[in-house]
Amino acid sequence: MKIKEKSILITGASSGIGAELAKIYAEQNAAVFLVARRINKLNELKSKLDQFSSKIFTYQCDVSNKSEVADTFKQIKKETSFIDIAILNAGSGHNMKIENFNSELAEEIFGANVLGMIYWIEQLLPDYLKNKKGILAGVSSLADNRGYSGSGFYCASKAAATIYLDGLRVELKKHGVKVITIKPGFVKTPMTDKNNFKMPLLMSVEKAGRIIFKGIKKEKNIIQFPMLTVIGSKLIGALPTSIYEKLPIESN
Repeated sequence: MKIKEKSILITGASSGIGAELAKIYAEQNAAVFLVARRINKLNELKSKLDQFSSKIFTYQCDVSNKSEVADTFKQIKKETSFIDIAILNAGSGHNMKIENFNSELAEEIFGANVLGMIYWIEQLLPDYLKNKKGILAGVSSLADNRGYSGSGFYCASKAAATIYLDGLRVELKKHGVKVITIKPGFVKTPMTDKNNFKMPLLMSVEKAGRIIFKGIKKEKNIIQFPMLTVIGSKLIGALPTSIYEKLPIESN
């Protein structure tokens, strides 16, 4: 796949994996459409990326707000007729103990991690179906395999995202539209910086970005890494509940 001159949409682009992917695609001279809630951060990023590509666009948008997503997509369509690759990366996560149970966190996490993805897909699908092409790359997590202590909302939201993308992949295959599920392990980002537990095989955002970029370029169905964490997550996912519940494991 030739990246030059392609139009790339990245949500959650103000920091972490989203910002790193923005840099990688800008260096490939793509037209990059960056979406996030923090427009000041996006504009700071744009100022750094302008040296690589003359087509860097920024949009303030809360992906959990359906009307904001629709309005933002209308703005994007003024600049490009077609988004070749949509990387739906916006996400939220909080470590929460039952003593501090708060359903508002569930609304925030599911809003960003699940509904935010669905709202963007709703906007993109008509063009993709009409043109019989396009790539939808949704960011889930290797934490989709179990409900880890302290991260129940996060794990449940990522499990929902993974299952949704699985079904969408099957439905869209006959229409020529590619659906990719991205499942990172622990990556050093502002979100994981908040974690107060050990994160095995913590990976730099630069390395994670390269892996994701190469996986999308190869149009893999699933991009998951690092391999040891992938294997570990599969093993943990296969454990009987009676054994799993005795394990002192947390994830976010």
